[in-house]
Amino acid sequence: MATIDLGKGMPAADLHDDKPVAGSFGSEDVILVRHRGKVCAFAGKCTHQGAPLETGLVIDGTVRCPWHHARFSLSDGEAVAAPAFAPLDTFTVVEKDGVVTITGKEEQTRATPSTRSIGKVVIVGGGAAGHACADMLARSGLGGDVTILSDDADAPYDRTAVSKDYLAGDAERDDTALPEPGLGRGPAPNVRTGVAVALIDVEGHAVVTADQDRVPYDVLILATGATPVTPDTVKAADNVFVLRTLADADAVKAAAKDAKRAIVLGASFIGLEAAASLTQAGLSVTVIARDSVPLAKVAGPEVGKFVQALHEEKGVTFHLDCELAQYDGHTAMLDDGTAIEGDLLVVGVGVEPRIDLAKAAGLKIAEKDAGGGVSVDAQLRTSADGIYAIGDIASYADPRLGHPIRVEHWVHAQRQGQWLARSLLGAVTGGYGDTPFFWTGQYDTSLHYVGHVAKPDDRRIEGDVAAGDFAVFLKEDGKEQAVMTCGNHDEIALKKEAAWDAA
Repeated sequence: MATIDLGKGMPAADLHDDKPVAGSFGSEDVILVRHRGKVCAFAGKCTHQGAPLETGLVIDGTVRCPWHHARFSLSDGEAVAAPAFAPLDTFTVVEKDGVVTITGKEEQTRATPSTRSIGKVVIVGGGAAGHACADMLARSGLGGDVTILSDDADAPYDRTAVSKDYLAGDAERDDTALPEPGLGRGPAPNVRTGVAVALIDVEGHAVVTADQDRVPYDVLILATGATPVTPDTVKAADNVFVLRTLADADAVKAAAKDAKRAIVLGASFIGLEAAASLTQAGLSVTVIARDSVPLAKVAGPEVGKFVQALHEEKGVTFHLDCELAQYDGHTAMLDDGTAIEGDLLVVGVGVEPRIDLAKAAGLKIAEKDAGGGVSVDAQLRTSADGIYAIGDIASYADPRLGHPIRVEHWVHAQRQGQWLARSLLGAVTGGYGDTPFFWTGQYDTSLHYVGHVAKPDDRRIEGDVAAGDFAVFLKEDGKEQAVMTCGNHDEIALKKEAAWDAA
């Protein structure tokens, strides 16, 4: 960040509307923002992963993180959109005689609001959507009415770290933990881990756990997420791993300790992130995939070849346009007869929504061309009264596209959870319409994707893909609906997200 000592002040004329200025106060990084005639001062780093907020954008009364698009209110520093939850510290500012000066750090006293109860809320699933929904309800003072039932043995954690920082060894296990829902403001939700829900008693407004514990609800929120697909060719083999949960990453890390060679089956984002992490952990990695070019079905072959080159520069070998015929725990045989040695194999061929619970309860399930998840309306309501679905399982009508989609992105799931909480509280009206967003880290390169298209056939490229500085604009039915960015073009993704959200 810049080194302006804002305790000594800066010329007020150098502070322009909605243009963050970086500086310091004592030992802390801060930003100054002039917005609607008022000068505000906040901690200068995003509370999610420490991104420098002076390179973010000020839009609609919020400052938006340049890395992962978290949003903070300019009125009080509150984190109003995931993936950040903790607020920004705020500072006292004085503007006098043409000089803007920070005079001190403000006390963080955020009172728990008094909110009318909406009854007992049961959330099935402690992933991105479930945690974010519980957090927003708890921040509004209703944490004591909320129960999360999660079949994961671990308390809610950041699943994006599973295939990235934690697997690569750049983060400790405890670093993956998500903040306690509600941030300590009032009663905390009851988070019950290791609890599987066996069925929903729709008429009786209760769920029944695998241990036959009956949990009543007034509002039931299904946030059951997705499960990795494991091909039949490797289901019975030893040394085969999926990568979805923290426990999955533990198992891969343990196997990798004594391994020299790893095989990744699938060139999906998760598969390629796993390949990068295992390479960084010191293993020789081979990727096997049906695709001719990695990620070509998402952003086109130009981006796919760029990402493939990033991996090849690090020593990763690709076997593309081929099928895995067999893996015996040590050697993979391809359909063309090629044999590849591997001490472990990580499957990254995609996931399927976990809809068995919803299906057994008689909830409406979306058709395959609508994503195959649980069908919900604009308010994220399922076909059963009092039951909602969010996150990876929700098939909802996207207002910009004009047809249902199901999205498997971490931040999108979080924001669905936050929106549903606000909707239940009466804080928002209308239907859900946040623009999907995700990012992927491939070594030191980050790619941002905003929007949604079924396929990237109609695309326009701006910049230099091979140099890692580009934007790919993607159309569906002749209308621009998504963009993938990298390098100096990343600001485009922030601006597009804001514009499409406002449309």
